[in-house]
Amino acid sequence: MAHGWLRHLGGDRMVVRSAGTEPKGVHPVAIRVMAEVGIDISDHTSDHVDEYVDEDFDLVLTVCDHAKEACPVFPGARRTLHRAFEDPDYPWMDEEEFNAVFRRIRDEIGDFSRALLARELGA
Repeated sequence: MAHGWLRHLGGDRMVVRSAGTEPKGVHPVAIRVMAEVGIDISDHTSDHVDEYVDEDFDLVLTVCDHAKEACPVFPGARRTLHRAFEDPDYPWMDEEEFNAVFRRIRDEIGDFSRALLARELGA
């Protein structure tokens, strides 16, 4: 969802990459709740972080505690920033509760993304 927000809000002023230590597809509920705010992430993929270790980045952002701990060092990164968001892995919830959790996290990530872009790009 962070990739979707940053790409949507930052437009062509920035390049966004999404990678993980255990890359997997986008959760279908994430796709649905992002579509509710007009952002299509259905084509998003996550690469393995090792693909980017030798690249130069202005900013490397981690958005979960596991990623912060497991992420390799990016020697070409000018800065790193960590902001943990809840990982909504709650199989015991009913669909309505599960959707509500995803919406709350979507909105938290959206607020964070707006503030980050305002600070970084003056957007």
